[in-house]
Amino acid sequence: MGPADGREVPRFAGPMTFARLPRADQVPRFDVAVLGVPFDSGTSYRPGARFGPAHVRQSSRLLRPYHPALQVSPFAAQQVVDAGDVTANPFDIAEAIGQIEQAASALLAGGGRIVAVGGDHTIALPMLRAAHKRFGPVALVHFDAHLDTWDTYFGAPYTHGTPFRRAAEEKLFLPRQSVHVGIRGPLYAPADLTGDADLGFSVLSCGDVAETGPVGTAAHIVELTAGAPLYVSVDIDVLDPAHAPATGTPEAGGLTSRELLTILRALSGQQLACADVVEVAPAYDHAEITGIAAAHIIYDLITLMAT
Repeated sequence: MGPADGREVPRFAGPMTFARLPRADQVPRFDVAVLGVPFDSGTSYRPGARFGPAHVRQSSRLLRPYHPALQVSPFAAQQVVDAGDVTANPFDIAEAIGQIEQAASALLAGGGRIVAVGGDHTIALPMLRAAHKRFGPVALVHFDAHLDTWDTYFGAPYTHGTPFRRAAEEKLFLPRQSVHVGIRGPLYAPADLTGDADLGFSVLSCGDVAETGPVGTAAHIVELTAGAPLYVSVDIDVLDPAHAPATGTPEAGGLTSRELLTILRALSGQQLACADVVEVAPAYDHAEITGIAAAHIIYDLITLMAT
């Protein structure tokens, strides 16, 4: 069962699901589930990513069923569904993390894969926990302006700036086979980078991407991850604010949407286990600029799962 046909049902009508896909309860089984995670209680600056899943779904209405760059019809090659939203406690971060992990684990137990739509980057930790149960340690490919490997904010261990330190402590990803891509902007101290390296990450900054190019960057990622199952985590602020203004912690000098999509498409053929796209805060999104970028990123991630 595929999405509503835009030649028969107008794009502004039809189901309010991602790309107007069927709901999970409308099919007997699925290969890929788009899972909304409307949670932003771990945000340190601009709030509002809790409204991200609904906004990205609205922004996905113009997606079509054939991906010409990868020559794949991702919704025909695999059964893709919208699994709705996780109910996550907005007042208790630890409880919310448990609820997200439980919901994602239940979906993965059925044999499918997940592309999660946040929500803030805190959700990557429970998603990685669920992916680890299903796939074992993964190579983490993290697109972001920020490292997100800080220890605490205001003494809180679970925030959108700490998920990958907690994931490292829990051994959820493969050290020395994991990488941050698109890092830029000021840090607190040089120790931020040395501490991050101690956790097993490589760093490809925005400057590195500019020097190497998107295809060269993807080739480096493929070599580094060496055939391991991938977990791809995309903070929308990896894009320059010109391409994604609606996010919680914007930084100047980011990737263009074309650069990011080119990198993702060059990962075709890799074993993409699960993914997330996070930090879309629609209150700041004039003309759906950020929502449209996020929708296309999710579409490409779904397509990669079919290659």
